[in-house]
Amino acid sequence: MAFPHPDPILIEAEVFTALPDSLRNTGKPSYWADKNRRGATVDSFIEGPSFDLEGNLWFVDIPFGRIFRASPEGHIELISQYDGQPNGLKIDAEGRIFIADFQNGIMTLDPDTGEVTTALGDADTEGFKGCNDLHFGPDGALYFTDQGQTGLHDPSGRVYRWLPDSGRLECLIDKVPSPNGLVLDTSGHTLYVAVTRANAVWRLPLSQSQRVVKAGLFLQFSGGRAGPDGLALTRDNGVVVCQTGMGLVWVHDALGIPIAVVKSPKGLGTTNCAFGGPEGRTLYITESDSGSILRAELPVSGYPMASGWGKPGSH
Repeated sequence: MAFPHPDPILIEAEVFTALPDSLRNTGKPSYWADKNRRGATVDSFIEGPSFDLEGNLWFVDIPFGRIFRASPEGHIELISQYDGQPNGLKIDAEGRIFIADFQNGIMTLDPDTGEVTTALGDADTEGFKGCNDLHFGPDGALYFTDQGQTGLHDPSGRVYRWLPDSGRLECLIDKVPSPNGLVLDTSGHTLYVAVTRANAVWRLPLSQSQRVVKAGLFLQFSGGRAGPDGLALTRDNGVVVCQTGMGLVWVHDALGIPIAVVKSPKGLGTTNCAFGGPEGRTLYITESDSGSILRAELPVSGYPMASGWGKPGSH
């Protein structure tokens, strides 16, 4: 019997740019590597790619608390270095840059001065486990994951919704074994969350009162040394999943059927991604093992496609 859906097309990514030697901390120890790599040194671990409205790609370096900006031509410059572990980065409708910092909480970055300040350091005086990634909704609400060291042994990771202007903070779910990347669907009614240690992506429907109801499993992966990490959304409501530890990025349709898979030409650390390019069909991927940013042309474009906060590649 024939399979009712065609096999996903295989797309070979190419290197868009990479950290130059001058920006690599070769042989330099870091607290992050000491705790997460059993003392083995890393020269960087890049994450959190996001485009600004001028087409520059911003990204972070977790171990050394650095924020970088890559021009459309791929030239990388260091914008900021501070005492923290920046894990995710997103830019809101007004151009404000927010950072999910594993060490400090939710931070903001002044792109002109490079100053990083605390926007949300705790949940009503209770410290976060370790913020990982973040995503803006069309109403300006900031959704972020509080991952810490949670996993199947300790399924207590949390997902929050925060309104920066009013200060309202809500915990949407607090029983997730390692929540990581997250993205809203096109209607804003469903939140998808990468659950790294469960090797899965969860589907979290939001009720009319904005509570999470009927949380369920959307995608289940296998293998690798980690699992789903960063997520993105296509204009057709499909979900793009970076499967770090496998060197792959999976592109699914709205039903969760894989339509394409992007393969890294470098390492296996495909940690996160962002749509860019003139038609929003170019996917830019942080490959953390090699300190490279990859790119691949997809058969679908990213969502949203409007101007402002929804400019292709800007979020």
